[in-house]
Amino acid sequence: MSGVIGVSRGNTQERILKTAAELFARFGYNGVSTREIASGAEVNEVTIYRHYPRKRDLYIAVLSSELQRVQLRGDMLSKLASATSGRAALGSALELIATTIENQPQLLRLLQFSALEMNEELDPLLRKHLGELVEVLAHYLQPWVASGELRTADAKTLVLTLIAIELSSDPLRRLFQAENTAAHGMFEAYSEFCTVQGPKAATFGQ
Repeated sequence: MSGVIGVSRGNTQERILKTAAELFARFGYNGVSTREIASGAEVNEVTIYRHYPRKRDLYIAVLSSELQRVQLRGDMLSKLASATSGRAALGSALELIATTIENQPQLLRLLQFSALEMNEELDPLLRKHLGELVEVLAHYLQPWVASGELRTADAKTLVLTLIAIELSSDPLRRLFQAENTAAHGMFEAYSEFCTVQGPKAATFGQ
């Protein structure tokens, strides 16, 4: 494997995590060996196992470190809070999710690889760190759900669907060599399905 970016000397554990995050994000869990991580971090492979007894433990530590850096932008939350329709709120929520995740491209790729290669062992970790994002966005979408303008019984379900749309859009863009239209197209189809406009909005679900 070539093209690994050099890691400056410093705290050994930090070097291991930084190198592992880069390699896992580029090649996936199954595409990287601890030997390659050790080489990139300029440590002995035994040193990695001293900190992380299993390769899986290292991967979980990397993902946890990246998830802890997730931050919601206040200006985008304000835009979501001032939405004048359920559809606009849904669009603002997707924009916030996209911006939050795409500001951490390594996290986006790690989440994509996690969905493909890992099992339910990661579920508690994802719930812990993405839970705040889901709760916050669901709070802003709930009034539109309660009014019947958003067609769902649970605002959290909407948020989870938006996250899934964002996570799946990047592989689709690469697969079909498309511009940034994959997520937009999926969102348009989904928003058409789950938004109710006009007179129905006042009576839906009653």
